[in-house]
Amino acid sequence: MESKTDINRDNSKVLFGKAKNYFPGGVNSPVRAFRSVGGTPLFIKKGDGPYIWDEDDNKFIDFCCSWGPLILGHNNQKVKQKVLAALENGSSFGAPTKLENELAEIILSRIPFIDKIRFVSSGTEAVMSAIRLARGHTGKDKILKFEGCYHGHVDSLLVKAGSGLATFGASSSAGVPESFANETLVLPLNNSELLYETLKKHQDDLSCVIIEPIPANNGLLLQDLNFLKDLRKWCTEFSILLIFDEVISGFRVAFGGAAEHYGIIPDIVTYGKIIGGGLPVGAYASSNEIMSSVSPEGPVYQAGTLSGNPVAMSAGIAQLKECSSKDFYLNQQERTNYFVDSINDFCTSKNCPIEIVSVGSIFWFSFAGNKKIQSADQIDSDMNVFNKLHKLLLNKGVYIGPSGYEVGFISNAHTKEVLDKAIELFCKAIDEVY
Repeated sequence: MESKTDINRDNSKVLFGKAKNYFPGGVNSPVRAFRSVGGTPLFIKKGDGPYIWDEDDNKFIDFCCSWGPLILGHNNQKVKQKVLAALENGSSFGAPTKLENELAEIILSRIPFIDKIRFVSSGTEAVMSAIRLARGHTGKDKILKFEGCYHGHVDSLLVKAGSGLATFGASSSAGVPESFANETLVLPLNNSELLYETLKKHQDDLSCVIIEPIPANNGLLLQDLNFLKDLRKWCTEFSILLIFDEVISGFRVAFGGAAEHYGIIPDIVTYGKIIGGGLPVGAYASSNEIMSSVSPEGPVYQAGTLSGNPVAMSAGIAQLKECSSKDFYLNQQERTNYFVDSINDFCTSKNCPIEIVSVGSIFWFSFAGNKKIQSADQIDSDMNVFNKLHKLLLNKGVYIGPSGYEVGFISNAHTKEVLDKAIELFCKAIDEVY
């Protein structure tokens, strides 16, 4: 229930009531329904820089950033101008444009371990295509994923997946045939011994291992570097392709994502989020040899009417040019560290069992005290503290994702002045919770 001290949500309530007549649960993606945190979901009217406004004209400092794509903040003028220029020439052709070449050149020229890329329209589509490519290239059917890693709503990967399922207390999804799930092996994260035994046993059947090298969809489960290095070494040893799902971490922790951050080269990588500049884009990429298996060069079929859409390509070009500027990621890291360290210092001084975990410009609230969380089963499923914090933050003018399993993001538009205000509001909310 919403109290008298809550922000006004009258217009959002009306819109949500109408939406329930049109969409399952009133939303087009489950976590948006606010079911885990309670209250009426906010209908967002506009965004600018680090801020968003809802339909009741409440203003928030936004740390959701459209779940990660908006690394430059909302309504970035360089992205906006590039998009408007593209729209002047039309929104879609279903045919090649030079904008595809331009975005591909920006990416491939700066990430040395990939030779070719294929643009698609979402992160889920990128992962689905990468899995098919791995199977088609190797001639093997089984895949291995890790518990708590989310790779989009692909049938064979919705097994012990990420935040969306965790929020609703499920380990898989209805509608996924058992025969699909049987082709997927699932291991806990950060267990090298079990990983080696499994890869050795199933090497003749496993086409690939897929992992979020920075698991960021069921908490921020930072892995031991030795585990990731072992994974790379043993995939090579047993002739199993290694797929890095960098839909979140790609262009976020470094231009070359976690692969660059950790110095580990995958066989296939998937991207999304940031390369679209706020518009729907995904991509998968690999070596010339592996990508030669993709149609029309090879037998692995994948297609899409809106793949390489000129408007989305334009947004990506503008955004990645900014991301490739000198010290961009260093500045992101420094501001994020300042934000995280300030709140953590406050929590320590108040003896609150909260620690913000971060990497690059991604952060997450851990309520396990000083315990290092590296696997999904270590997360306390009781999110009451987070839910209280979420409500308090909304009432103070701070927007974070409506699930304790979700991570937050710092954008280039979050200046030190904005972060100082956010730190003050976070600390006040935490103090009230405890």
